[in-house]
Amino acid sequence: MAMSPMASRRWDNFRRNRRGFWSLWIFLVLFVLSLGAEFLANDRPLYVQYDNQHYFPIWNDYSETTFGGDFETSAEYRDEFVAELINEKGWMVWPPIRYSYDTINYNLPVPAPAPPSADNLLGTDDQGRDVLARLIYGFRISVLFGLILTLVSSVVGVAVGAMQGYFGGWVDLLGQRFIEIWSGLPTLFLLIILASIVEPNFWWLLGIMLLFSWMSLVSVVRAEVLRARNLDYVRAARALGVGRWSILYRHVLPNAMVATLTFLPFILNGSITTLTSLDFLGFGLPPGSASLGELLAQGKANLQAPWLGISGFVVLGLMLSLLIFVGEAVRDAFDPLKASV
Repeated sequence: MAMSPMASRRWDNFRRNRRGFWSLWIFLVLFVLSLGAEFLANDRPLYVQYDNQHYFPIWNDYSETTFGGDFETSAEYRDEFVAELINEKGWMVWPPIRYSYDTINYNLPVPAPAPPSADNLLGTDDQGRDVLARLIYGFRISVLFGLILTLVSSVVGVAVGAMQGYFGGWVDLLGQRFIEIWSGLPTLFLLIILASIVEPNFWWLLGIMLLFSWMSLVSVVRAEVLRARNLDYVRAARALGVGRWSILYRHVLPNAMVATLTFLPFILNGSITTLTSLDFLGFGLPPGSASLGELLAQGKANLQAPWLGISGFVVLGLMLSLLIFVGEAVRDAFDPLKASV
C-alpha cells in the first residue's frame, strides 16, 4: 500500500537523520536477538539425538533415565556423567552460551565473582552466574517492561488528556486537580511499603508503575486538544451535527497523536530507567531475576570485580542512547518545519 504524501515526507525526514535511523535498526536487531535469549544462552541443549530418537530439551523436560541415567529427576545436561551418557549413543547441539541467567558455574577456578575467561566471556557475578547470559535476559525483560508500560500508560494518558481538553469546564478542572494531587504522591515510598507486604514481580511492578506513569502525556494531549477543538473544521463538523465522540476520535485526536508519537521513545527510556533504579535499590524484580539494575548493584558491592559494573553500564548506556537517538529522529520526522527536498 502506497504511503500518503505526508507519511512519505515524514519517513524521508526520519531516514535523513542517519544517527536515529541506524540506531533504530541496531536496537531492533538487539531486541529481536534478546527475544530468542533461550536460543543464545541456555544450560540445556537445543537438540539431542540419542539412540536414534530426537529430543528438544529447550522445549521439553526429560528425566535422566531417558538417557540411561539412574534418577527420575530432570537431566542436568551440563553434568559430565549425563553428557557422557548422551555422547555414547548420540550427540547434542548447544547454544553459543551454555549458561542461562540463573545457572551457577560450580567449576570456577577462583572464588566468585570470577573474571572473564573462555568459559565465561564477561565473567561471573558474586553467585557464580554468567554475566553475559544475565545481560541478554536482562536486556529483554527491561525492554519488554518498558514497552508494555509505555503503550498502556500512553493509551490511558491520551484518553484522559483528550477528554479534559475537548470537554473542558468541570471535566478539565476536576481532572487537573486530581492529577495535581495524584502526582504529588511519593511513588518510591509507596513501592517500599508495598514491597514489605507483597513480594514484587513483573506484573505487580507494572501495575504499580502504571498507576502513576499515565500522567506523562496528559498535559501534552490536553494542550493539543484545547488548540484543535476551536479550529474551523472542528466547528464545521459540530455545526453539521457530528457527534462529540466522533469529532474527538476522527478530527481532534489525530492532531494530538503527532505530539504523542514524538514523546513515546523518551517515555520508553524513562520506563526502563525506572525499573533499573528499583532493581538497583532492591525494590524491583524478585531476587535472582535477570536484571540490569541488580547487576549494577553487584558492581557497586564488588568494586574488586570491575567487569560487573562496566558490563551493566555499557549495556544500559547503549540501550538508552539508541532510544534517545531514535526519539530525536522521530521528533524531526514530525517537525513541520523540516520539509523534504
